[in-house]
Amino acid sequence: MTPKQLGIDAEEIFFEADDGIRIHAYYLPVPGARRALLFLHGNAGNASQRLPNAAELARLGCSVLLIDYRGYGLSDGRATESGTYADARAGLRYLVDQRGFPENRVTVFGRSLGGAVAVDLAQDRDLAGVILESTFPSIGDVVSSGPGGAWLGALAGRRFDSAAKIGRIRVPLLFFHGDRDEVIRHELGRRLFEMAPLPKAFETIDGAGHNDLTRVGGRRYFERIRAFLDEVAPAS
Repeated sequence: MTPKQLGIDAEEIFFEADDGIRIHAYYLPVPGARRALLFLHGNAGNASQRLPNAAELARLGCSVLLIDYRGYGLSDGRATESGTYADARAGLRYLVDQRGFPENRVTVFGRSLGGAVAVDLAQDRDLAGVILESTFPSIGDVVSSGPGGAWLGALAGRRFDSAAKIGRIRVPLLFFHGDRDEVIRHELGRRLFEMAPLPKAFETIDGAGHNDLTRVGGRRYFERIRAFLDEVAPAS
């Protein structure tokens, strides 16, 4: 899908990670915005399929950068754990160096697998905040928790060990998780939350599974994100 097909105002861009891999992304600018959000998507699909969600987030008054990890969408290379981390670093660097957002005005949003990428990126950084949605302590926890581990596919054997890293985050954290998540069980998200340092908050979306959290959460979900953004990176 393309932004034009979806009626979304987004720029299609490319930039390089530290190792020279070319990364594809969409940038959704908000005129006059003084804050930005780096959107790190989950394992299935690619960035184009998250464009409608990114547009909803941009309506909260923040410019949004939605990246494809290497091996996903139109990005070059092959998907690796260390590669996804490098790609997220490159996305943050793009927002700071090319778009002029101070690091402390950037919130990182990680969904599912992207939550583990967000945790890795946020260690010891002076970000505005971190939003973690439907994520897990480690890949091993997902595998051992039941049939939801089947979603891992080629990621099996990799760690994505957020539990070992989350204690190094020094900025506010906001968690979301559906109580009917069939892929990454609600208790796994709650376990990672309990490991996290303060300040932090956990929001359960009643009746939501793994892939319908925004739909089920509806306006309340987006207003909670707006409130978090207004707290950590006020719009004015």
